[in-house]
Amino acid sequence: MRTAVASLPSGQQHDNEDWFSASPHLVVVLDGATARTNTGCIHGISWYAAHLGSALSQGAADANLSLSDVLATGIEHVAALHPQCDLTHEGTPSAAVAMVRLREGWADYLVLGDVSIVLDTSAGISAVSDERVSQTAPIERRIADGYPIGSVEKGDALVRMKHAELAMRNRPGGFWIAAADPSAASQALAGRIATEGLRRFAVLTDGAARIVNVFGELSWPELLDLAEKDGPETVLRRVRAAEESDPKGVRWPRNKRSDDATLALAVAEPSIAVG
Repeated sequence: MRTAVASLPSGQQHDNEDWFSASPHLVVVLDGATARTNTGCIHGISWYAAHLGSALSQGAADANLSLSDVLATGIEHVAALHPQCDLTHEGTPSAAVAMVRLREGWADYLVLGDVSIVLDTSAGISAVSDERVSQTAPIERRIADGYPIGSVEKGDALVRMKHAELAMRNRPGGFWIAAADPSAASQALAGRIATEGLRRFAVLTDGAARIVNVFGELSWPELLDLAEKDGPETVLRRVRAAEESDPKGVRWPRNKRSDDATLALAVAEPSIAVG
């Protein structure tokens, strides 16, 4: 596979809390969950995403481990790196995770949290997205959507929404995300497809996916085409242009004016005839 990746920070005065690694055989993308409350941890979200991402990239090199096992081991490893922090705190740092690993004619994939994998095969295009977090705290979410971005009311509503979300994090009936408990890995959306007929795939955080599922300015096929033709950053610039056209979130209600955005694209190399 030929890979290309772009990642743009939100520009909201903090580090890019996304993280990625990409090679011809493995793509790992993380989206650090925004902290709107105390976390009980002296480390930031970027620290957590970077250390977990590194652990996953290393662990996935072991072909004998399933991606779910890789994730569970990675979560446990990072938890052991900061035992001085209160890892039982409801706001302990967390991240959404997506991985695609190519090996022996198969593409294994895993999604946990609000990240997406878009697969383009000979049978068509399909998206693997974990929507469970967006189905949590519906009342608080609806109230927050009713206020313009940047208003005091919006900020207060988002904090209430975050508390309601955290109350349902990593528990049945709620949503699942990588944090400090390795058992969350068993709740990931995981599967495999044959690499024969796999033309290309994209792995993206929700900050990039909003060009499709929030703004509706591209379809998944159009996103893949644009990323392949002009590069992943072109897609992210389209995201930024849409965000800037609606700075207060009136046309497209959302939590943030702008979000960290990462898009990794892998395209199958054409076969070379020998003889």
